[in-house]
Amino acid sequence: MNWWGKFLGGGFGFLIGGPIGALIGVVLGHNFDSGLKKLQYEDQDDLSPGAQERVQATFFTATFATMGHLAKADGQVTPDEIKVAESVMAQMQLSPEQRKVAIDLFNEGKKDDYDLRAVIEQFRIECRRRTNLMQMFIEIQLHAVYADGDRHPAEEQLLEEICEYLKYPKFMLRQMETLVKAGRKAGAGQGRRAPADTGAFSVDDAYQLLGVAKSADKNEVKRAYRKLMSQHHPDKLVSKGLPPEMIKVATEKTQHIKAAYEQIKSSRGWK
Repeated sequence: MNWWGKFLGGGFGFLIGGPIGALIGVVLGHNFDSGLKKLQYEDQDDLSPGAQERVQATFFTATFATMGHLAKADGQVTPDEIKVAESVMAQMQLSPEQRKVAIDLFNEGKKDDYDLRAVIEQFRIECRRRTNLMQMFIEIQLHAVYADGDRHPAEEQLLEEICEYLKYPKFMLRQMETLVKAGRKAGAGQGRRAPADTGAFSVDDAYQLLGVAKSADKNEVKRAYRKLMSQHHPDKLVSKGLPPEMIKVATEKTQHIKAAYEQIKSSRGWK
């Protein structure tokens, strides 16, 4: 049985425990022992199949609940912010039942008693050192923040808190913001992800997205590009715990990285 079947069957809430298990219990109508805080974590680089499924369930739960929390940060949830959540659900091609769970998680995140720190810290523990998964998580949250065309100070504060709880460097948050803004430009401000297009990036954006200086030589730029493409390869992310339903989201990210690289090549006249 895949992770969806186990998730919807209620088993993951029991296995995960803690605040994320509690969220799963609430949306599925189950009661779980809150004393089951976490399982034992192994040191091997790749997750065993069971652990991988647990990370997938955790990613899904934390993603939609935190998205709801961020949407409410400025005092109201706008139609554009709801559209972003719906667009992620559409990209994942969720079934009606799965979509209902995602919406319920979004609504749980909007509640005043949503424990952001506890959820994010548990998500970090489940992910262990998988920075790529954290990057994908933050990218989705940034799309939610910029859905209404602007970033409210309260949303900025929450984003920085999320990075702090994840132990995720702030300079990488800024790099991710560049990618999200460029994607929104390509989408003509419609609050949706758009196909990669070199015209969506300024040259400055492209350098920032790849994390290299404008003075970098050809080999440095190429190394940065290949490293990012390797880190964000959809199949690799799924093996690390990204829900398979999010492959399309990951694929679009690699398209933007490629578009930035092509923009730099074009600006320098490289073949």
